[in-house]
Amino acid sequence: MPPAPPVPTVDVIIESGDRIVLIRRKYPPPGWALPGGFIDGGEKAQDAAVREALEETGLRVTLTALLGVYSDPSRDKRKHTISTVYIGKAEGTPSGLDDAAEARLFSEDDLPSPLAFDHARILADYFRYRKTGERPL
Repeated sequence: MPPAPPVPTVDVIIESGDRIVLIRRKYPPPGWALPGGFIDGGEKAQDAAVREALEETGLRVTLTALLGVYSDPSRDKRKHTISTVYIGKAEGTPSGLDDAAEARLFSEDDLPSPLAFDHARILADYFRYRKTGERPL
């Protein structure tokens, strides 16, 4: 029997000034993560990104760029997911809501640990993109 098909998800790197928003997950797997989640049936990926950001951080995000698509079958131990990762901007103080126990602002130099899923790789790609303009493949 072939494996189940991958499930589409989104993640958002929310920029607030010179920092980014990360959430501490309320449910397994534990760790800090980018705000994000599953795309609902009939929903556009970009709409899901804005919705998930609001649900998990209380911030209204304006998407500014597409960072990339992450599809490694091992990126989520629960099931194979494919994440479309956006960059967005928001103002205000994030709050941990919905699936997030906490939401805080971080810089590249003070990222928390552990980071869930493949978010360490995504953030490394993001910071490289910000410095060089080079997008991940």
